[in-house]
Amino acid sequence: MDVLSDVIGTVRTGRPNAARVEWHSPWGMRFPEVSGVGFQVVLQGSCVLSVEGGEPLHLGVGDIVFLPNGQGHVLAEESASPVRDLCDLLPHGRDADPGAPVTELVCGPQGAGPRFGSAAVGEDGRGRPSCVTLGGSYHTCGARPHPMLSELPRLVHLPARVGARTELGAAVELLGAELDRPRPGGDAIVPSLLEMLLVYILRTYIEENRSAAARGWLGVMRDPAVYAAVQAVHSDPAHPWTVAGLGERAGLSRAAFAKRFTALAGLSPLAYVTWWRLTTAGRMLQENDDPISAIAARVGYSSQFAFANAFKREFGLSPGRYRAGTPLPAPPAAAPSAG
Repeated sequence: MDVLSDVIGTVRTGRPNAARVEWHSPWGMRFPEVSGVGFQVVLQGSCVLSVEGGEPLHLGVGDIVFLPNGQGHVLAEESASPVRDLCDLLPHGRDADPGAPVTELVCGPQGAGPRFGSAAVGEDGRGRPSCVTLGGSYHTCGARPHPMLSELPRLVHLPARVGARTELGAAVELLGAELDRPRPGGDAIVPSLLEMLLVYILRTYIEENRSAAARGWLGVMRDPAVYAAVQAVHSDPAHPWTVAGLGERAGLSRAAFAKRFTALAGLSPLAYVTWWRLTTAGRMLQENDDPISAIAARVGYSSQFAFANAFKREFGLSPGRYRAGTPLPAPPAAAPSAG
């Protein structure tokens, strides 16, 4: 699997959800911060999105906003529109789970609920919605997102461009259509479409910002030599990697590779190998019931004891307790990135 696909893999252990929302005037909603990534797409009309400490962002049809670290935000008809909290509008109030799967909502001044024909909640069907959006998120449930995500701006705006980004537009159209008219098989296809949309968003940002960063993981992605070594680690984390071996994959000497990798990624090559092995193991522990000894071997540890010690140093929990869902004692460590 390529590196960008693996970046997506570090967040897809969570529960994906998406909703097509029809907004009826006057409206404004505050979305809470989530442990994961989120996005908003304007399908019809216009609105304003703002995050704490930032300038309001005016959005039109086709605009996409990506929130790589689950930033809380406000989406509203206008900057001065009255705003309510998402949980206050949901049927179970503040006891509701903002990460629970929802496919379609109508939101108006009297609340939020499923769509009935074209009417907003508490209305008799008068008028069209002033705005229609498509929003979604991955709640990562204790996963360890790749450090590339932490290096992105807290808000990535991809404005609509006529005749450009055809694949991204197609992904939005497919997901919007699936949510607009739920049909058999939707529970299987919506998560796949969400993942596809996330790939296209990240790919678009990387391609359009190739000259923006000389360091960090965007720099790694556009450095053919270092990227080749990272690709090798992702393809075979169990291999007994050495700096010399990774340098050979990069076509560089041991010293030149170590210096170049560290300058870009902000950590040594073998530190990243360890981080990726344990991150991969954590995902395996959440996704299947294979014996811990088997998982240890798949990520390059010759003994379960050595794996358990390394895992506990990184996560603060034993593999067994992590698999059982024991809350982490502190936010999980992320691989350091260049600042």
